[in-house]
Amino acid sequence: MTRIRKLGLPVILILAVVFSVTAQNTENIRTMEIPYTVDGKEFIGFLAYDSTLSGTGPGVLVVHEWRGINEYTRKRATDLASEGYIAFALDMYGDGMEVPMSEARSMSSAVGSDFPLIKDRFNTALDILMNQDMVDSSRIAAIGYCFGGGIVLNMARMGTDINGVVSFHGSINTGLNAGEGDIQTKILAFQGDEDPAAPRAKQAQFRDELDAGGADYSYVVYDNVPAHNFTNSKGNSYYEKEANMAWDSMLEFFDTIF
Repeated sequence: MTRIRKLGLPVILILAVVFSVTAQNTENIRTMEIPYTVDGKEFIGFLAYDSTLSGTGPGVLVVHEWRGINEYTRKRATDLASEGYIAFALDMYGDGMEVPMSEARSMSSAVGSDFPLIKDRFNTALDILMNQDMVDSSRIAAIGYCFGGGIVLNMARMGTDINGVVSFHGSINTGLNAGEGDIQTKILAFQGDEDPAAPRAKQAQFRDELDAGGADYSYVVYDNVPAHNFTNSKGNSYYEKEANMAWDSMLEFFDTIF
């Protein structure tokens, strides 16, 4: 069973429409690393796109989990490219690093609590994506996983002017709360009902915040998912059915905003 909290934005969990962006042959996917700087610090992002696309298409930023830009982040960018999107996985830590598990909590906490720094690093990557020749800069979204889910939600709280953000089992309570009218983008967020990093009281607090701020959002909570990261097949808490449902719902969401 899936419980859905909706405000203004419908989400259908069964694929029932023809997408304006269709899946492409993976052999045509091109990827590249893009180095860039923010405030004098070096970063390395990962761009993925379908080389057979003509004209311009929508772009999607991908924000990594708490260990940094890694194989899973690059896979998700490539998955998006296979659906016809131009995806750019940004680097929130610098040097394209993946930190060891022992350092992930401290690194994600330090970066995730520095809201001006988040905005600078996100917006620099956003500019890189929007300036790609194949990207239609009027059609932009951002997705994030775990730590990255919190990043895209905080960018929504800080008024990012893109078409939509999607948070997969993200950090929903970060110390930054949106006021009325702060959120200018549409939000889609997914959580397991017994996510240890987002217990039900915090889930209710998150809904209350978005309701009070007048946000246009959908919050999908999957029953019988006692896990935080339920979408990564390489993890030890993978829920395949719910992971696939969330991905398909994201694609439907993109179809409504682009």
